[in-house]
Amino acid sequence: MALEGRALWREAPGETPVWVDGTWTWEDGRLHRVTGPGEGRDRDEAVPACWIVPGMVDVHCHIGIGPSGPVGREEQERQALADRDSGVLAVRDCGVPVDDSWVQGRPDLPVLVRSGRHIARPKRYTRGLAVELEDPGDLPGEVLRQARAGDGWVKLVGDWIDRAGGAESDLDPLWPREILRDAVAAAHEEGARVAVHCFSHRVVDDLLEAGVDDIEHGTGMDDDQMAEAAARGVMVTPTLVQVELFGSFADQAGRRYPRYAATMRAMHRERRAHAERLFGSGVWILPGMDAGGYQPHGELARELALWSRAGMSPDRILAHATWRARDALRVDSLQEGARADLLVLDSDPTADPGALARPRAVVLGGRVVVGG
Repeated sequence: MALEGRALWREAPGETPVWVDGTWTWEDGRLHRVTGPGEGRDRDEAVPACWIVPGMVDVHCHIGIGPSGPVGREEQERQALADRDSGVLAVRDCGVPVDDSWVQGRPDLPVLVRSGRHIARPKRYTRGLAVELEDPGDLPGEVLRQARAGDGWVKLVGDWIDRAGGAESDLDPLWPREILRDAVAAAHEEGARVAVHCFSHRVVDDLLEAGVDDIEHGTGMDDDQMAEAAARGVMVTPTLVQVELFGSFADQAGRRYPRYAATMRAMHRERRAHAERLFGSGVWILPGMDAGGYQPHGELARELALWSRAGMSPDRILAHATWRARDALRVDSLQEGARADLLVLDSDPTADPGALARPRAVVLGGRVVVGG
């Protein structure tokens, strides 16, 4: 099959992609450039037949979790298909209590990078989802177990409400800094990276000092912490669609946990200004919407729309949602011989922020799975 258009193409791994006019084909699921004399051409010289971009990525996705907890294989398949049909062709599961590795054997489903189970303390995370450690000193050993069970990522719960404080309960760190540092070092020695759930401000310094790789949510980060994360190369997955729910989380806490409710309301109130500062800080932003549980699968476009409202430009949204996220997961982007995972668009996504939400076709491993 041949496809003529303008592709976001790189000549070698690690290079920044550029727009190239040409004809593209794939054989045995691998992409090849047939012609392409248009490199460096003024993009306004001619309107291409289509725009071709790498498949999108959701790095905070839970294939295996539903609104009521763990789900079976049939529902997992529906979740994965919803992601695929929306143009998300690679996902990081970011913690699930079930074995979803079967997805990796299905060529018609997105590339799956597994993180094993969440690691938390008793009564310090959503019930039934995490491995719960009575003794925080067991964290390095459990991190090793989860690293060996996954695909190069481990998911920790960094903070959560500690209800033992009664009315004074608030978001508190789960792990002493020294133990957290040892656990992250153990993961790195095993060749794995560490993603950490983090709502509050209090835990961020511990995470940065421990050397974590990816901060999930990051709603409590101040400007100095953002700058430090950028300097250290720590990635942040802001999940703005989930932050939109913080007001309802506060309402649910009600009179029983007023201090926690106040914390959540404050972060909800400042969410857009906070996102603007985060996007301007130089931090490597990753796309994720916490699908599974509170958020449905297949709606990453809602997350990207909130990025746009917070001031991120269309060209940056395209980069972070596609090739930069694929680089973060060490998954191929569009280059010679790469797996043919791509979206075919009718309009320029650097001019039209909504183009990614309306693919003409979705191609996965050289198969046209959506459109024509």
